[in-house]
Amino acid sequence: MSVLVAIAITTGILSGIWGWVAVSLGLLSWAGFLGCTTYFASPKDGIKGLGLSIATNLSGVFWAMVIIHLSTMVGIEILGYVVTAVVAFLMCVQAKKSWLSFIPGTFIGSCATFAANGDWQLVIPSLIVGVLFGYSMKASGVWLQKKLSQPKEDFAVAELD
Repeated sequence: MSVLVAIAITTGILSGIWGWVAVSLGLLSWAGFLGCTTYFASPKDGIKGLGLSIATNLSGVFWAMVIIHLSTMVGIEILGYVVTAVVAFLMCVQAKKSWLSFIPGTFIGSCATFAANGDWQLVIPSLIVGVLFGYSMKASGVWLQKKLSQPKEDFAVAELD
C-alpha cells in the first residue's frame, strides 16, 4: 500500500471522528479542518510542522482581531481598508521569524476568525485541535503504511512481542 492511500485511510477515519469531537465539544468543525489543512500544507513535518502550524494560525487570529478592532474604531470605511492593507503587510513580514515563516498558515487563521465573526475564543481551540488531528492523520497514515509493508517474517516476530 502506498503512503498516500494509507494517509487517505487514516484521514478518512479521523475526519469522521473529528466531526463527532467538534460537535461534542461545541467547536467549529470547519475551522478544525482549516487547522488540519494548515498542518498538511506546512513546509515542515512532525513536531516542527505542528508548532509552525499552530503558531501561524494563532498569529492569524491575532491579526484578524487587530483588523476588526481598528476598523470598527474608525468611522471612515476607507480607513478600514488601509488598516487591512497595513496588517496584511505585517502578516507577511512576520515570516522573517522562522517560527512564523508559513504565511498561508497566518492567513488561514485570519480567515477563520473573520468567518467566525471575530469569535476568537471559539476559533482558537478549533484550529488547535484541528492541527492536532492533521498531525495525527499524517502520522497514523505513515505508521499504517510501514506496518503493512513489513515482510511477513517481521510481522510474525512483531506479533510475538
